[in-house]
Amino acid sequence: MRIGELAERAGVSRDTLRFYERTGLIEGDRLPNGYRDFPPETVAWLDYIRTARTLGFTLAEIARHGAELRDAPDSAEALSALFEEKIRIVDERMASLAALRTELTARVGTGCPLRAAGRGA
Repeated sequence: MRIGELAERAGVSRDTLRFYERTGLIEGDRLPNGYRDFPPETVAWLDYIRTARTLGFTLAEIARHGAELRDAPDSAEALSALFEEKIRIVDERMASLAALRTELTARVGTGCPLRAAGRGA
């Protein structure tokens, strides 16, 4: 299918599809007239990409793991491992943000909140 039809079916812009093609997330053949031609399963793959992005995966992570997940004999197991790794990363970020919140809270009302904590003027 051509890029316009794919964009309409997948609910993304042509520019998004061109970007995904440049970065290797999707592949299309070039017809003799120069038009792009994408296989029908690209629509499902684009839905997968959208869902993965919603779950916090970057395009780089999707590109890195996409082919192995599509071709994995037990993709549910492979996906679960990726989810567990993403949960670990989220937990680390939450801990970091909690520490930052504590630091900011300690500086509220100190007169000069940009001085190192615990040091005088």
